Amino acid sequence: MTVNFERSLATNKEIDMPPTLQVELDVPATMRDGVVLRADVYRPVGTGRWPTLVVRTPYDKSDIWGNWWNGFSPTEIARKGFIMVIQDVRGRYASDGVWEPLHHEGRDGADTIAWAAELAGSNGRVGMVGGSYCGHTQWRAAMEQPTALHAITPLMTWAEPREALVARGGATQISVITSWSLASGFNWLTRQELTNEERAARAASMVEDFDRLEADGYWGLPVSELPVLRRHGTPLFVEPSSANDVAATQHMRVAGSYARVEVPSLHTGGWFDSCLQGTLDAYMAMRDLGRESRVIVGPWTHEDFGGRVGDQDYGLMSLRDAGTHPNGTWCDEVLAFLRRHLTDDNHAPASSPVRIFVMGLNRWRDEETWPLERARTEQWHLHAGGSLSTDPPVNENPSEITYDPADPVPTWGGPLGVGPGRGPFEQTSVEARDDVLVFTSEVLEQDLEVTGPIRVKLHVQSSAPSTDWVARLCDVHPDGQSFNLCDGIRRLDSGADEVQGIEIDLWATSNVFLAGHRIRVQVTNSCFPRWDRNLNTGDQQSADFVAAHQTLFHDADRPSYVELPVVAI
Repeated sequence: MTVNFERSLATNKEIDMPPTLQVELDVPATMRDGVVLRADVYRPVGTGRWPTLVVRTPYDKSDIWGNWWNGFSPTEIARKGFIMVIQDVRGRYASDGVWEPLHHEGRDGADTIAWAAELAGSNGRVGMVGGSYCGHTQWRAAMEQPTALHAITPLMTWAEPREALVARGGATQISVITSWSLASGFNWLTRQELTNEERAARAASMVEDFDRLEADGYWGLPVSELPVLRRHGTPLFVEPSSANDVAATQHMRVAGSYARVEVPSLHTGGWFDSCLQGTLDAYMAMRDLGRESRVIVGPWTHEDFGGRVGDQDYGLMSLRDAGTHPNGTWCDEVLAFLRRHLTDDNHAPASSPVRIFVMGLNRWRDEETWPLERARTEQWHLHAGGSLSTDPPVNENPSEITYDPADPVPTWGGPLGVGPGRGPFEQTSVEARDDVLVFTSEVLEQDLEVTGPIRVKLHVQSSAPSTDWVARLCDVHPDGQSFNLCDGIRRLDSGADEVQGIEIDLWATSNVFLAGHRIRVQVTNSCFPRWDRNLNTGDQQSADFVAAHQTLFHDADRPSYVELPVVAI
């Protein structure tokens, strides 16, 4: 099926680009095992030989607006002189085969690239675009080293699934596993051998359960057999009980395989994205291998790219669509990178390898490397009574709280992958809870920039044989409002009543704590339903749980502190 779109030359600002586009729907590509995948192909009409971009999606290639966060309008991309290919991955929507999330993206991706390079009008050079799952399809295809692939541009994509996608710090990320599986299950349901009545009834049941996840579904026990998932049997990234298993998650791991990727890469992340660390790790790994590697990090979440993110407004310059980069918008920047590698046109200026948005000042800044070499690490110590300072602790009594799995600290903001409440949110309602410890600095007399990796080191003790520790860095404004910047979790299974030193990786941020603001660190033992509740029994396969008495030390022999990478302003 072919459709032509006419565009007036008067509105075409790039005079060398074609005003007429051609769209072919459901174009078949046969994989090496005979399974047929289908794509929509947007191409310029003319005599040129065009570079080709491929996005492979599980989210319905026909739903252009539903996939808007991938960052590209296919008609605009074609107007700018690219062939745009949007393909449904195996087992999804128009494509044949069985839906097994993330299991077939390597070979299918390589086969698709070889096919796309031979499309009519293609110059034989292929690049890939897309975010999250669609970013992972890029890595998997690149690992196969197809000869026609010349560049990838993964957006908001994980590297180690046990530290982003399905788990973090030993805790299971049940919010992602559960909500994604149910939301992706409706198309899967249409492929099951059911009567129309059975299909309608099951779809209605899935809708009801999806709408009640926060009130009911996430709370099901045991986590390893989450009842809401068992009721529907929709395909999963991984079983919840295997979220921290290396072998069970190998099919969706990028970390450790970078050497197999030989093409240039441009990475995009967000300070509040659930895959931030994967983006930074991938940039550094490819750079260290000597490949051309670039990274852009904005004040964005996994799906939010506007000026207002969560409860914070970072201004018009922070928008992904704002023309704030050397080549224009973020999309223009990505296309300039791709054009340099997919054509003989090298006139577009190459941007700096690292481009970050510095919150607080709300400005974009170019850097030559990440982490910043000029950053110096400062230890800000947690003190009895709730103070936070660079002064080392002396003889101070510990802080104590009780963690009850029946009443976990609710998830409120942060680098979430799914659901509402993503990004920076005002934290005082969380900080008022009895099971949250809060440590706050004095009012800053001058601006303090913190840019780089954040680590919290604690000395802790628990009455439980297994428990979690959660830490969060916040920026407290002059009016007392507290906004989260980054956080992390660490699950301990080393036995009750043992005092131990632990480290919690909060990933990274770039924020200027302005004069008049204060720095705050939260310490607690849960963040639900983002992460599963530690039952405090040492057996997450059970439905039993107990409350735990928790102790945080901050004395001279057992200090607790946050490491802040401070940059001179």
